[in-house]
Amino acid sequence: MSSANQDQTSKKPILEVLDTKAGSDETVMTFILHDEDHTLGNALKYMLNKNPQVTFVGYSITHPSESKINLRIQTTGVPAVDVLKQAFRDLKKMCSHMLTTFESSTKYFKENHMEETLDSHP
Repeated sequence: MSSANQDQTSKKPILEVLDTKAGSDETVMTFILHDEDHTLGNALKYMLNKNPQVTFVGYSITHPSESKINLRIQTTGVPAVDVLKQAFRDLKKMCSHMLTTFESSTKYFKENHMEETLDSHP
């Protein structure tokens, strides 16, 4: 096996699901997000807290030297994995809207205020 194939097979997953015992309650789950920090953790927590089907959400970073988040979700009856997927979709939509708004505002400013800036400098 080449080293490139070894890298791909030994690479840890981006998302792990804990509490996956047969017959376990799908409304209470813990997820591990690898290579992430408070930036994504806090954003996901915010999106999940807005969902009325979520009764509890919390995340922790187990140790400062580890770049992974433990995310715990409890719902009113919907599978926790489904509300997590929805939170990712909502977060993606919100970030897309913010980027579009920023780009259009930047374009507007450059078109309407660059002449003033150039005129004020000799």
